[in-house]
Amino acid sequence: MNTQTKTAAAVLALLVAVGGGYGLARLTTPAPAAGSAEEGDDHHEEEGTPGVVTLSSAEAQAAGIRIVSVQQGGGGETRLAGRVEASPEAQAAVGASLSGRIERLLVAPGSIVRAGQPIAVVISGDGATLRAEADAAAAEARAATAAHTRDANLFAEGVVARQDVEASEARSAAAQAQARASRARIAAAGAPNASGRATIVAPIGGVVTSVRVGLGGVVQQGDPVATLSNPNRVELVFNAPPALAATVRIGAAIRVRGADGAEYPAVVTAVAPDADEQSGSTLIRARPTGAVPPAGSPVSGSIVTGGTGAITVPAEAVQTVNGGSVVFVATPTGFRAQPVTPGRQAGDQIEIVRGLTGSERIAGAGAFLLKAELGKGEVEHED
Repeated sequence: MNTQTKTAAAVLALLVAVGGGYGLARLTTPAPAAGSAEEGDDHHEEEGTPGVVTLSSAEAQAAGIRIVSVQQGGGGETRLAGRVEASPEAQAAVGASLSGRIERLLVAPGSIVRAGQPIAVVISGDGATLRAEADAAAAEARAATAAHTRDANLFAEGVVARQDVEASEARSAAAQAQARASRARIAAAGAPNASGRATIVAPIGGVVTSVRVGLGGVVQQGDPVATLSNPNRVELVFNAPPALAATVRIGAAIRVRGADGAEYPAVVTAVAPDADEQSGSTLIRARPTGAVPPAGSPVSGSIVTGGTGAITVPAEAVQTVNGGSVVFVATPTGFRAQPVTPGRQAGDQIEIVRGLTGSERIAGAGAFLLKAELGKGEVEHED
């Protein structure tokens, strides 16, 4: 018996002794009636009838033993190779909103910026023209509105005709529309001032990954100025066989393992069949539910597919006793070691081919403590 098992057994025995006033490690041989279902199995007879651990529900709970129901499920586990990538909404390319010269650069590669923070200042003759046109349009709109107001007042006094009021109203509406269009062009151009200076701002918060222009450089409208990336917004991308596309569902859990061996839970967010025209492979995208390695890191994933309806139990519930696999079935007085034949493992569940009916309640977490109490020193705890 290894050190971990000895320590766990000692802790369990102490808890039971304090809570119930007697030792846990009381093994009993099942009565013939209880073992009649197994008497016909020669293999079990050779290994010896499994023991029974007498333990109350309160004592089991105090010892950290969790009783769970046997489940119907099963399925296969598929392993995938993947990588960590920046999610689409985590990247942005900042372009020049109008033609001009870069007067100031306010960031450098590696700079951390927030959404709306200035990146560069460009001075542009086109910007000055746009501002002048916008100011003229605003002035024209004010004048047309005032003229319409005067005509409306004079019409009320019977001085001007109705058609004069309607004409001035139309001129006012057209001038206001022109002013709105000018304001929209100014906003799209980065709101240059009267001298044509406009500020280019970051559309998202993140890290400046590159700066495409230099101080004093000339840019045309739409030319790239900088690229941004938010390292906190990443996703996991896996290449999978095309046949897997029909079995993976959005929202399915996927266990991710990094190069350092650490595990990261994630949830499938998209499945793209035939995403790669050359290989015809399926792309599976997943959203991590916690911290993951930085973008560019290789990862592997495990996803459970193809449920079979078989009986499954938690992997930690299956223990090795006398060289055979057992689970500890809950009884009114404790737990009985039930020999089972395990099948495939999918995720943290193991398929049970034989030995359970599906109606049992068994020890899940903490089952290794019950194994230790059987006192079989020649076996080791099965992970």
